Amino acid sequence: MVNRLASVSTALTVKVVGIICILSFFVDFLILLLPFQPTDRVWQINLATALVDRGIVPLVGLGLLFAAYWIDSADTTSDRPQGIDLRFPALILSSILGLMFLLIFPLHLNNVNQAKTQTLNRITQEADQAEIQLNNRLSQLQAQLNTDQGKAQLEQLRNQTKAQFSEILKDEQKYKQTLESSQIPANIKELLKKAKTDPQVLDKAIEQQTDPQILRNQQLSQVRQRRDEAEQQAKDAAWKSGLRIGISSLLLSIGYIIIGWTGLRGRGALQGAKPRATAR
Repeated sequence: MVNRLASVSTALTVKVVGIICILSFFVDFLILLLPFQPTDRVWQINLATALVDRGIVPLVGLGLLFAAYWIDSADTTSDRPQGIDLRFPALILSSILGLMFLLIFPLHLNNVNQAKTQTLNRITQEADQAEIQLNNRLSQLQAQLNTDQGKAQLEQLRNQTKAQFSEILKDEQKYKQTLESSQIPANIKELLKKAKTDPQVLDKAIEQQTDPQILRNQQLSQVRQRRDEAEQQAKDAAWKSGLRIGISSLLLSIGYIIIGWTGLRGRGALQGAKPRATAR
């Protein structure tokens, strides 16, 4: 009697937990649909990602549900009423979920690929626009430097910069403090070290840093480097999302289809009623 009560209680508990797992997935599914934007590619990608991330929950629920019925069937001494048999609807649901996750696999890969293409195009357009703006600014600067006033200002700037460096190089204490300071960039420290032994290095460095053409090349290189980094990040994100969600969706689809179709075939639902052979 005690074993029978324990079996009944265990089967009921497992069945309730399984049903709650399945229902919680559909509650999440309905919430994820809001706001409903089926034509928005980002919405489709986010929906597919969220569904696949939660896809294992109803699979566990189905496993618990069938485990509960197996516990019931193992208790041959029980004569209690079985209630509503949820196994057939569960098999239908498993087949539907298998088809859904099977469709998510190619749709998500396509959406991710198109989103990646759009992102790369946007990055390229922004980088091109940044280069155009940079060229315009440097062209204006070059035009100003071609005037007598501009040349005088540039020469004054070079002299001031050289004077500042020369003051540090002449004072040994300031020189050591500058090299030990964490606020001074590494390239400035390296320049000071070289200028300490070769003063001409300082003149060349100041001339290069105030040359509009060199500045243009440096800033263009930075813009293109940021563009390349952004493109690589977009490609990596698309690749990881497509691989993770695609493989997970495919695995979930296989699991649901195996459960659903094998179960339905076992119950004779797919084959229909077979005519019995007549013995002669």
